[in-house]
Amino acid sequence: MCGIVGYIGNRSASGVLLDGLKRLEYRGYDSSGLAVLCDGKLNLRRSVGKILNLRALLTEQPLKGGVGLGHTRWATHGVPSEQNAHPHTDCSKRFVVVHNGIIENYSILKHNLIKKGHRFESQTDTEVIAHLLEEAWGKKNFLEKEYLDAVRGALNQLEGAFALGILCVDFPELLVAARRDCPLVLGVGKNENFVASDIPALLHATKKVVYLEQNEVALVRPKSIECFNLDGYRVKKEVVTVRLNPLQAEKANYKHFMLKEIMEQNIAIQDTLRGRLFAEAGELRLNLDLRENFLKQIDRITLIACGTSYHAALVGRYYFEALAKIPVTVEIASEFRYRDTFLGKKDLAIYISQSGETADTLAALRKNKKMGVKNLAICNVLGSSLAREADTTFFTHCGPEIGVASTKAFTGQLTALLLLAIHVGMTRGALEGKEAKELLNQFLKLPAWIRQTCALSKKIKTLARRFIGKDHFLYLGRNLNYPIALEGALKLKEVSYIHAEGYPAGEMKHGPIALINREMPLVALVTESPVYDKICSNIEEAKARGGTVIAIATEGDKAIRKKVSDVLYVPKAPDIFSPMINVIPLQLFAYHVADLRGCDVDCPRNLAKSVTVE
Repeated sequence: MCGIVGYIGNRSASGVLLDGLKRLEYRGYDSSGLAVLCDGKLNLRRSVGKILNLRALLTEQPLKGGVGLGHTRWATHGVPSEQNAHPHTDCSKRFVVVHNGIIENYSILKHNLIKKGHRFESQTDTEVIAHLLEEAWGKKNFLEKEYLDAVRGALNQLEGAFALGILCVDFPELLVAARRDCPLVLGVGKNENFVASDIPALLHATKKVVYLEQNEVALVRPKSIECFNLDGYRVKKEVVTVRLNPLQAEKANYKHFMLKEIMEQNIAIQDTLRGRLFAEAGELRLNLDLRENFLKQIDRITLIACGTSYHAALVGRYYFEALAKIPVTVEIASEFRYRDTFLGKKDLAIYISQSGETADTLAALRKNKKMGVKNLAICNVLGSSLAREADTTFFTHCGPEIGVASTKAFTGQLTALLLLAIHVGMTRGALEGKEAKELLNQFLKLPAWIRQTCALSKKIKTLARRFIGKDHFLYLGRNLNYPIALEGALKLKEVSYIHAEGYPAGEMKHGPIALINREMPLVALVTESPVYDKICSNIEEAKARGGTVIAIATEGDKAIRKKVSDVLYVPKAPDIFSPMINVIPLQLFAYHVADLRGCDVDCPRNLAKSVTVE
């Protein structure tokens, strides 16, 4: 997601900031900008596109000064544009702000500020923070303590997530940083200090850092750093020496990007929910171009995707059929584009792609556009071809996914599909308000369940050691978890090069049962669900034929231990969330098996991150 860099010291701030932003490019962005304070005036430079464009602008219009803020933005509120690029200022141009995260109550704050005479120049949620500071400042000159009080007062009005850098013309020797739910780290130099959203931005200048914790504010000067909580009490901080090279820092000290991205899934889901789910009100605000009358009249939904995204689509079919009571078909894009198909103006086609550049999926969209079909994209990359060409796009805010084998993008897609299914169900009257509100409240617990499941990693690594010599695996699931069996098998194939097949458990007797023996382990998804007893019967059949069975089961299920060789317990949760939870042990198992076999986990042979050709 977005990147923040701040600098205060004796060097030219613009050069330091540009270098730091360049080192954060891996996070993904669509625009960038700098603000530098010089001679009592804030000067801004902003541009759309790559940092190269900002660098060229600064060559033409250089910025002088030793204190400043830089930002790379991935658009959430407002399209990518110079106007919406950070940094943002208030009416008086006294304050400047850069921000990562989402301010969930920004529309209410903005409305109130406009009534008080404030003029907004962007569509972003961030700009309200600068105006809140201006409102607190009024017409008086601040003392430093009053300035800190004003910052705390503004932040206490914010609902949502933020990492912030703030400058004020009245305090040219002071840079303010603050965070809630979004990471922020302070770099400690000699007569200079730094602020950044991630360590790689700092390592070229210093390896001494201070980690800003939840709901903390830092006053950063060239020779000192002071930290406070939002109640105004001083917080003692430790200076930590980072012993990482830049590539390791990008991996957050994980051995591989794939493992890092598996562990980030709770954050990816939180970011996809932010600004969309309002559980207390029982509301979803998806900001999609899907009119209510259209949703009430559609005859059918068609989900179109490839690879891992296709497995997400298969789960999506269950969601839409169960919650919206509407017929759904799921298509592999490479097959759909060459078939005679008959979608029309009362159909909704949903295309799923992490990169938004998958050639077959794009071809399917272009085919349907010619027939007047309403097209919706689920995508993780702003500005991608799919996002540009679809009628409307649901962005999964998962951040860059560098590992070729998709993990967090998959759970982001499942999150998006479930939110869409709830929205369509509520709009069509298929999902009652009380039931919807309960579902939305349960949704808020999902990141915690994900985090709890990720804690199984060490146990799964121990289990993986016993199976690295196997040549074949069979994965079984039913109902919602049949697509997860497919995805688990795909992950093992992709990164470990072990042959694996996913099957609907009810089909086992139609062929796969002939393959079961001690040399072909079976992985069964047997969490609590309406089909629990059915899949237990399939496990019994496999065990009777000498099969080694690894079960993914619900916490507290003691009976399953007697039926299988090994059990991995996941948190107890409503069945509708089980695909997001159950896929994580399968991702971790594939990762650890591959790593123990010495495979190139992040770049498996013959595979590309984005399949842009047939």
